[in-house]
Amino acid sequence: MTTPSAGAHATSANRGLTAYDAVVVGAGFAGIYAMYRLRKEGLKAICYEAGEGVGGTWYWNRYPGAACDFESVEYSYSFDEQLQQEWKWSTRMARQPEIKAYLDHVTDRYDLRRDMRFSTRVTAAHFDDATSLWTVSTDRGDRVTARHVVMATGCLSTPKPIEYPGADSFKGEILRTAFWPKEPVDFAGKRVGVIGTGSSAIQAIPIIAEQARHLTVFQRTPNFSIPAGNGPLTEEQDRLQKQAYADLRRREWDSDVGICAKLAPDTRKALDCTPEEREAEYEKRWAAGGLYFYCSFVDLLVDKEANRTITEFAQRKIRAKVKDPKVAELLVPKDYPFGAKRICADTGYYETFNRDNVTLVDVKSTPIREIVPEGLKVGDQVHELDMLVFATGFDAMTGTLLNIDIVGRGGKRFKDHWGDGPRSLYGIMPSGFPNLYITTGPGSPSVLYNMVLGNEYHVDWIMGCIRHLERHGSTTIEAKPEPEMQWRETVNAIGKMTLFGEASSWYMGDNVPGKPRVILPYLGGFRSYKKICDDEAASGYPNCVVA
Repeated sequence: MTTPSAGAHATSANRGLTAYDAVVVGAGFAGIYAMYRLRKEGLKAICYEAGEGVGGTWYWNRYPGAACDFESVEYSYSFDEQLQQEWKWSTRMARQPEIKAYLDHVTDRYDLRRDMRFSTRVTAAHFDDATSLWTVSTDRGDRVTARHVVMATGCLSTPKPIEYPGADSFKGEILRTAFWPKEPVDFAGKRVGVIGTGSSAIQAIPIIAEQARHLTVFQRTPNFSIPAGNGPLTEEQDRLQKQAYADLRRREWDSDVGICAKLAPDTRKALDCTPEEREAEYEKRWAAGGLYFYCSFVDLLVDKEANRTITEFAQRKIRAKVKDPKVAELLVPKDYPFGAKRICADTGYYETFNRDNVTLVDVKSTPIREIVPEGLKVGDQVHELDMLVFATGFDAMTGTLLNIDIVGRGGKRFKDHWGDGPRSLYGIMPSGFPNLYITTGPGSPSVLYNMVLGNEYHVDWIMGCIRHLERHGSTTIEAKPEPEMQWRETVNAIGKMTLFGEASSWYMGDNVPGKPRVILPYLGGFRSYKKICDDEAASGYPNCVVA
């Protein structure tokens, strides 16, 4: 496949710059697959990655216990059957080192590393109206031009800053789960404080507690967490999984959440079942481990009474795990529906609070005031600590993109375009920014679908756009403003039909002060989303301007 040469349209502004058909930003699951597809289509592409290697979130998140909460057999690429059959996962849900090794293997298997530039952060992307080219700049001084820019920047890639004063005064060591050191961290004999009880903290806390002299967990909002049920994969399990791969992938692509390996989605309504039937279904999914609760009953996130049944079930499970009733009550979420915040998966998280060397501190009733040299000041009390671990989350789904100086057609600034919340056609293509594409962005099923398959789907859809331009001798494609706004209204309307708005969560942008409160993912399910996007492409992109 060929595209019009960028060099043929050089102006004084970009003459002499290396010209590419495409620039990919980010070398996680999306960026690696984008480079594979671009290379396969014969396009000249380069990938810039801020980390020292591939992996995206699986490069940066090296904290103790970091693991996927999907089955490994599902949280992996589907595009190459030989790759699926040859790679052997050691556990049901892979831990960070194994996922990183898998992505290194894929990168080297298809010889993609030679067109990747690591330790290089993209700082700007400016569109030239005269040439219809993007000029992409990095923090290392690179400046290149490209016809297409694929933002494979991930949904959880910009950690929130430390929001408490006094960090520079702390005499001990401060760690962040999102920027964990490469070398092992020794907690032995240390008084450790963990701030946050989201997914990263829930995975790290049991391991830190086993090593530390004392662990203090500072919790503002309790989370629902399901036992991961992780364990080694036997040779027989591996053989059976690979034998059934074709059927598994078919069911995943035709599902709303993309996880079907162990338990198929239940198409019944919770309120149509007897209490005994509901309890049996919940027990089955609790025992299965992982995030299969996302697939239990179709009315759990749209009907308060239906949700009450699963919320009370999960609350009972938490209370049964924690010996001290007062501690248990602090750990039990009570003010939001089950599933309206991200469900976590853990190995011994709640049981950790039964240990003599673990203390839970409620910082919602008595907030953290500041970091002091000796530790953390909560209210008027100072908790003396040797180490502080921040697991306080991310500026999810929008933060990384808004940190890049993106300027589109006619000097339109991306920050202004998303000033009152994100908008783009199908979560992929913003109007006024020709040939700029986003993978698993806000406005798509994104984090509520199997992220690996979601990224594959978006990259394939983007490649369809590029092929369409070539077939028709066109140069640019971008969303029309009206359909883009209509899509945002659709995303918001569907979101209001659910219970997601009843929780304060990063799904709604609530965790970042000043961030517009809008529903970020498309909540209509992947099946309907895929049909909409497929129909757009099959109809010749009627909601886009092709020029």
